[in-house]
Amino acid sequence: MRQMETGNKDFIAYEYKELLVDSSQASLWLDAFESFGWEWDERQNSGNGIYGLENQKKTLLHFKRNRKIINKTELTRLQRNFEACMQEISVLEKSRTSKATIYALVIGIIGTVFMAGSVFAVTAANPHILLCMILAIPGFAGWIAPFFVFKRVEIKQSVKIGQLMEKKYDEIYEICEKGNKVLN
Repeated sequence: MRQMETGNKDFIAYEYKELLVDSSQASLWLDAFESFGWEWDERQNSGNGIYGLENQKKTLLHFKRNRKIINKTELTRLQRNFEACMQEISVLEKSRTSKATIYALVIGIIGTVFMAGSVFAVTAANPHILLCMILAIPGFAGWIAPFFVFKRVEIKQSVKIGQLMEKKYDEIYEICEKGNKVLN
């Protein structure tokens, strides 16, 4: 699509870009893309702000940029660096609970194995009540402990990942600053 305005203004050819981003980070994407010469395309966004897709945590953003912008290659390189940093932040966000989930699942499975042993001990042809009680204790512990292990590991991971994310955000702000300097 090309826009042609009448009056004293010259013709401006635009290039367009659509992005599907997490709704929680839509403002950051909007602010950052301005540093790379992109403008938020109000016409594509229905005039009612950011368009959110139903039942999803994603937002569809539409941008436009003058095709004849100065230093376009440098801005594109900085934009790709920004997008890579945002991808890394997304991966870090997802990894916040993955280690905790794995630990909790392993402990829960081990608890289930002990509980199965307890059930087999009591349902055997010659029931072993004492063995059933001995195996039931770690079985119940293996079912209760995952909650506490999950919370503990999640807190440790959140602290560690929080520091990494802060570094990534600092890198993003530096990239946007460079892009803004290239524009001006």
